[in-house]
Amino acid sequence: MKITDALIAEHAIYLGVFDEIERVLPSLTTPSELQTMAGIITRILQPHALDENNLAYLALDHALAHKGKLERMHHEHKEIDERLMKVHETGNCSEGRRLLKAAIAASREHFQLEEREVFPLLEKTLKPESLEALGRSWLGRKGTIN
Repeated sequence: MKITDALIAEHAIYLGVFDEIERVLPSLTTPSELQTMAGIITRILQPHALDENNLAYLALDHALAHKGKLERMHHEHKEIDERLMKVHETGNCSEGRRLLKAAIAASREHFQLEEREVFPLLEKTLKPESLEALGRSWLGRKGTIN
């Protein structure tokens, strides 16, 4: 499996999680419930962002940095993390809901940008064998293979 296929598959799973969280969001009535949802998103996105940084982005460091895309990807990861952290800091349900919605929306946009611009560049820049080797590394990080 190519690293790009693996990351796109993860995006699809996370989009489903986002859909479910957005579905229940109006019924959440306490800051604790909102913080739980933010925690779920944080726990799935942090390892994903690390995999992107350490496998995909690192392989494209020179090409992405040249076009300013690498900085943008890192900035977006940080921005999403900050919104999720603020959900934990607010005691206001309306504000927590707004921050959670904003983090989900930013994540969706980030995934689209990666799939539209970054992953095609990765596939164009690297050899198929390299993409598959990165995919194997990704699988190994997930505990799927040794």
